[in-house]
Amino acid sequence: MPRAGLPEQQDAPTEQVVAGLSRNSVAITASFDGSDILIYGAIKRETPIPPGPPLEVVVTLEAPTQALTVWQKERKLGIWLNAESVEVGAAPGFYAVATSGPLDQILSPEWDSRYRISLPLALRAFGGGLNVEDAVPYTEALIRIREANGLYRLDEGSVKLVDQTLFRADIRLPANLIEGDYKTRIFLLRDGEVVDVYRAPIEVRKVGLERWLYRLAFDQPLLYGLMSLAVAVAAGWGASAAFRRLRRA
Repeated sequence: MPRAGLPEQQDAPTEQVVAGLSRNSVAITASFDGSDILIYGAIKRETPIPPGPPLEVVVTLEAPTQALTVWQKERKLGIWLNAESVEVGAAPGFYAVATSGPLDQILSPEWDSRYRISLPLALRAFGGGLNVEDAVPYTEALIRIREANGLYRLDEGSVKLVDQTLFRADIRLPANLIEGDYKTRIFLLRDGEVVDVYRAPIEVRKVGLERWLYRLAFDQPLLYGLMSLAVAVAAGWGASAAFRRLRRA
């Protein structure tokens, strides 16, 4: 599995992650209602456990990023309309953070900025110039909306760490996942600093009928539209026929 180098560290770290995932792929079917990923591992050392603050572990799971626009609604003449907006250059479709302790206590802001671990820093860039004085309320609103939909999650204390050597984290994937190559990162921390990073990919793909309809919509949009229209007409006719039978009964 790929391992990330630390920006200020040329030699191999004295503590390293040795980890695995319960599965490295997720199949989205018509009946898909979510999935659980178990991330487990151990800390490899050539020397005894260092003295001082205990070891902490942070696990992140990130979906592919997409550009999007966050709008502010304003009520004009009794109607809610889009007003000012902020373009976010890269926002993950799903982002989960699991930690062995309170994130703001085990991770320093400096190292958070380097690796963009916390939820606000997962939104990587703004697209184009800002048309508002302060973009923070817009990104906070985006995080709140996606947290409510189960797409952004911070699970503090959910990583089980035994004797600063063995760890495990259970991350729940929601039903409304998007396709793509997801990124898992495992961080070892001491005294707020990252001492090692481990990365592993997870492939999320639609399969079966879901996959066929998904590809049809992109590869042959005209045929997909005609099929959708035919299904809508058939459903409407069927509902009308059933209603007429009920009235006659």
